[in-house]
Amino acid sequence: MGKTKTKLHGGEPALGGWIMIGHPAVAEIMAGEGFDWIGVDLEHTATDINAFYQIALALKGTGCDLLARLHSCDPVQAKLVLDAGANGLIVPSINSAEQAAQAVSMSRFPPSGTRGAALSRAADFGRNFPEYFARHNDDVLVVVMLEHIDAVSRCDEILSVPGIDAALIGPYDLSASMGLAGQLDHTEVRAAQKTILDACVKHGVAPGIHVVPVEGDELSQRIAEGFRFIACGIDTLFIMHGCRTMLRKRSN
Repeated sequence: MGKTKTKLHGGEPALGGWIMIGHPAVAEIMAGEGFDWIGVDLEHTATDINAFYQIALALKGTGCDLLARLHSCDPVQAKLVLDAGANGLIVPSINSAEQAAQAVSMSRFPPSGTRGAALSRAADFGRNFPEYFARHNDDVLVVVMLEHIDAVSRCDEILSVPGIDAALIGPYDLSASMGLAGQLDHTEVRAAQKTILDACVKHGVAPGIHVVPVEGDELSQRIAEGFRFIACGIDTLFIMHGCRTMLRKRSN
């Protein structure tokens, strides 16, 4: 079991870095800074399975869990990233219990799931297939993204599905679905987030949120609120922040 799942099951925060650039060097650099997990965004970027495979190689031996944010609740893409070496899935736009059940099923081997078995990189090309197969269903991390107002109204039924480790709020998509795009601190958006947080606690699922701003103390605030699976910033924003900080100092 990876460090992320171990921490979540122990009630500890698990902090992750968010990758949109899709280059293995970026993932390796961020993993070296102490994140528990790295989430590679395959939904909003040009990152494909070949690039993801290279990122998996770059993270080998770092002790940092590798998660893939899929483009949808797609069992084919799920199989490819897991075969490449992903430790878990982040499945976007889960708005029903049926979609949540599919997210869990496609992450696991039979008889408790539908993932296809192969002598892939994840199983060391067959060298340790029996051991990998035997432990995978317990080890794999399943994160559902609740990022629409429809998911808020159905969060109780969604989070009652067995096998979900964490529920990650997509703050921008959630606010957009409420007609409040980008207004992350709007009282209605915050109330919707609190509804999801409370439902997570009720069903024993780790509550998750993406803390986008690089500066400020929002990360500490979110941990204090009870969030445990937290995406921290974005690789692109870390670069912009570093550039602006250096140039601002020069201009002063």
